[in-house]
Amino acid sequence: MKDAPTTKPKTLLLLDSHAIIHRAYHAVPNLQNSKGVPTGALFGIINMLFGILERFKPDAIIACYDLPSPTFRHEVYEAYKGTRKETDTALVSQIISSRKIFEALCIPMFDKPGFEADDILGTIVEKSKKEFPDYRIIIASGDMDTMQLVSGNDVIVYTLRKGITDTVTYNEEAVHAKYGFGPLQLIDFKGLRGDASDNIIGVPGVGEKTATTIIQEFENIENLYEYLEEVKEFSKTDARLKKAGISERFFRILTEHKDDAIFSKALATIRRDAPVDINFEQIQPWYECVHKDAFDALIDEYELKSIRGKLDKVIQIQTGNKPVKEVNDVWHELVAISDGVDGKGSTVKKEKPVIVPLTEEEKIKVWLLRSYLNEPTEKDAADLLGNSSNTLDDLLKKEGVYDLYEKVERPIIYILKEMHERGIKIDIPFLKKLGKEYRDYLENLQKEIWELTGGEEFNIASPKQLATVLYDKLDIVKGSGARIKKTAGGARSTKESELEKLVDAHPAVPKILEFREYSKLLGTYIDPFPALADENDRIHPNYLQMGAVTGRIACENPSIQNIPIKTALGRAIRNGFIAKEGHILVTVDYAQVELRIAAILSKDKELMEIFNNGEDIHTGVAARMYKVDIKDVTPDMRRHAKTINFGILYGMGVQALAKGLGVKQTEAQEFYLNYYSTFAGLSKYLQNCKYQAERNGYTTTLFGRRRYFPEIKSPISFIKAAAERMAINAPIQGTNADMVKMAMVNIDTWIKKNNLEDRVAIVAQVHDELIFEMDNSDPKFVESSIKYIREVMEKILDSIGEDKVVPIETSVKKGVSWGGAQ
Repeated sequence: MKDAPTTKPKTLLLLDSHAIIHRAYHAVPNLQNSKGVPTGALFGIINMLFGILERFKPDAIIACYDLPSPTFRHEVYEAYKGTRKETDTALVSQIISSRKIFEALCIPMFDKPGFEADDILGTIVEKSKKEFPDYRIIIASGDMDTMQLVSGNDVIVYTLRKGITDTVTYNEEAVHAKYGFGPLQLIDFKGLRGDASDNIIGVPGVGEKTATTIIQEFENIENLYEYLEEVKEFSKTDARLKKAGISERFFRILTEHKDDAIFSKALATIRRDAPVDINFEQIQPWYECVHKDAFDALIDEYELKSIRGKLDKVIQIQTGNKPVKEVNDVWHELVAISDGVDGKGSTVKKEKPVIVPLTEEEKIKVWLLRSYLNEPTEKDAADLLGNSSNTLDDLLKKEGVYDLYEKVERPIIYILKEMHERGIKIDIPFLKKLGKEYRDYLENLQKEIWELTGGEEFNIASPKQLATVLYDKLDIVKGSGARIKKTAGGARSTKESELEKLVDAHPAVPKILEFREYSKLLGTYIDPFPALADENDRIHPNYLQMGAVTGRIACENPSIQNIPIKTALGRAIRNGFIAKEGHILVTVDYAQVELRIAAILSKDKELMEIFNNGEDIHTGVAARMYKVDIKDVTPDMRRHAKTINFGILYGMGVQALAKGLGVKQTEAQEFYLNYYSTFAGLSKYLQNCKYQAERNGYTTTLFGRRRYFPEIKSPISFIKAAAERMAINAPIQGTNADMVKMAMVNIDTWIKKNNLEDRVAIVAQVHDELIFEMDNSDPKFVESSIKYIREVMEKILDSIGEDKVVPIETSVKKGVSWGGAQ
């Protein structure tokens, strides 16, 4: 279609950055500079952006980003986007680099933990419509989801169909022409049809045509189900059902899957109430504050020669060749965040706000004050300070987390940098040998699967080909009693969760699941690790101090924290991590720490008794729940107790418990109520966590760390319920994170104070476990060092005067390799 006419005086361009960069990456996959740095996505997004600027001449631009952390949709639906592959490292690096480019082009960037870029876009659109209706908005995206935000000619979507040059523009009329209904009804369409790309299930068997006719007749899902409940049963003569194309079979399916449809619609709905603080009055034309020198320097760094000079051309087109004064500020002015001085020590006059870039320490302060800001900006700091004369330190003291910053978070900054620089050694020959073994096994496994499925060769990794073999050729669902979910396109799913329902239906199914496990381990860990090693065979994971809202340290490039340990295949990879010559690896791990913290926080008498008696926690819980002597607890009893012990700390509901225990829901309900009545102190504490989050908007750890829950006020029930589940776990997991970090600080202080850097070093941190590379020339030194480290870790809570009521314990293993440590 032609560009929609504009009657508004200003145009605001919103960039769905992640979607565009992703599309650009796949359009130009192999471009890199002379140093081997991938640049194809950067080349693509700059060219696309300049093309949009020449075409629409926007007054202002805002870029919206996804974050790597889970969103509220993942919290309520674990399988959300579960079919998507892990993001390529080359793409991740360019997403990060794109922020430098946007900063040079004076384009403000917005993101929020817990929300997707679409939600940020939706919120900005909504705020603009209400507060600054003189803006015409163009949303540039590579994702069709944003079309639900289209509104007349005032909000249009400019989207990519293929690559970075095949584009199409949608106003409301164009959406109607394409789908047969309006933009807002796209969420009803997804609720019925589902969406394979986001792994939204929809209603089984409902395809594009059926979903369209239903929406055209009933307008939305709510009207549909109101009518179905009104008529109660199918009738061939019902005019509305006939017009909507609803057969007797579909009547039954729609009725059975009402919850799926409503839930899928909610997942597909772009939020318009994300906690985004934006002042449209402060937005200035992008071309008036662009940093040409910085942009040109980036173009030179990435060796994108064909882009050289294009910026000047775009600005000339935008301004009609009028001279533009170059400035060195970012897109709007922000107040200084330091105590009246700028970054060079010069006095700052409060009446004239200036930019003071956030230091690493200041970013940590902002994050401590607002846990959801895991990539804090100068604007976030300015918003926290407002017009007061307070400093960030003042706010930390006011909220009771200044000591946590000074004693834990600030020193951790430098410890994590040293860990990254030090790295950890890998046994490259071992990993290559393991890789060959796994590939050889995969090859034989592949042949075995082909033979079991009739002898025809097919791509086992292809969901489409696999579904054809299992469901059409072999028809293994027939007689199994299993109900297999379908993809958005109506095909039966081959996801792991669906295949597990069919493990006993055909001998090929367990082999296929095994094939997937081997493939994942090879592609995610075994093959990439050697490629990332330096000349000393050490890899250098990047530890993210603000990687989780709970305070836990995350890890990336590569993530050694996610190496599977529940299976022997996954555990074998740990054998590829070794100590340097003359040293051993020592692992010190907190034992059942979250359950011990739960006992400390809740003061539950039964839990305290189990730990203080030295009983196995799961056996002790089983004995009390089943009311038997501890020696009479069976393996099944202990397994049931273990399932609920860990599940209850994460807000597990009855339905999830039933699945975990493999029992009926009524039996799980009884088990659930029995647990809560037996451990009444814990039950009361967990309920109080929800009340505290509802009342205060946050929960706290033993160290005072706050985690905020804005979603707990949501009127949408499933979003509120997800926030309540997170509120239950936050103080426990957060306290655990604080303990690990404080232990690292105390141990690092001991190492440096005693000049032991060449003899003891923290080389990795994996959840509750610290891994040390230790000089093995003197056994007495090793044993004394381990004794000291254990004492530090087990007495961490003593430092804040906390009455532990139960002992904190650690377990120790040592050996030449991580996997071989005993």
